[in-house]
Amino acid sequence: MIDYRKKFDLHMHTTASDGDYPPATLVKKAAELGLQIIAITDHDTLDGITEAQRIGCEAGVEVIAGVELSSKYEGKTIDILGYQLAKIDDLNQTLSRMRRSRENRAQVIVEEFNAIGMSITMDDVLEFSQGGVIARPHIAKAIVKKGYISDYQTVFDEYLADGKPCAIDKTIITPVEAIALIHDAGGKAVLAHPVYLQDDEFVERLLRFPFDGIEVWHRSHKPEDVIRYKGIAQKYKLMMTGGSDFHNDAHNLGSFGYTAEGNK
Repeated sequence: MIDYRKKFDLHMHTTASDGDYPPATLVKKAAELGLQIIAITDHDTLDGITEAQRIGCEAGVEVIAGVELSSKYEGKTIDILGYQLAKIDDLNQTLSRMRRSRENRAQVIVEEFNAIGMSITMDDVLEFSQGGVIARPHIAKAIVKKGYISDYQTVFDEYLADGKPCAIDKTIITPVEAIALIHDAGGKAVLAHPVYLQDDEFVERLLRFPFDGIEVWHRSHKPEDVIRYKGIAQKYKLMMTGGSDFHNDAHNLGSFGYTAEGNK
């Protein structure tokens, strides 16, 4: 999937889910940075892929059809990246059901904020989702705009993280189910940003499921993390991927700890 000699970024989000830039704009930004291979990996949707691939053809950037699915295992959220998706009709139907569930979840979260005195509406949230998948970042932005909390990260840390007052679980699928959805669509399943799991023994237990790869490089992975995950990838004979997990300009597109010279 990856020509490691080329400049790539295989983890990025657009306004089709919770990113700040439309697919076309994001591809153009990638081209301006000299990226040659990118993957659009929006949460639970493929809606940005067609536009991104069209602009990619014009800009000379290869755009891989991707997605990021969330699953649960042993009480932890396991994010799984799907790449090179081909047979997408059935996957789209499943993702559509998941999106409807997410919209219902968003309404419940809005009601929870109202119950603790932070009055917002779904219209306030829709201003930020711009017709894409409604996600927690859109709700956080609405809370900040209303002036209840001064910054976006605090909304997450104090109200939306697991176990916090306004946290509501989304539709739950298992890692095996998520991997099967990706494989059924002809794709490759990759464990995303393993450092967030904070437990390498747990990561290795997960990799006994039929994963095809692991995200070795990520903007949150320190050099020592990269070394560990490269070792784990080699141990389980897994593909190694990397990406910035780009959502907005606070994340450096194309910058996630990989250089061709330093990873031979």
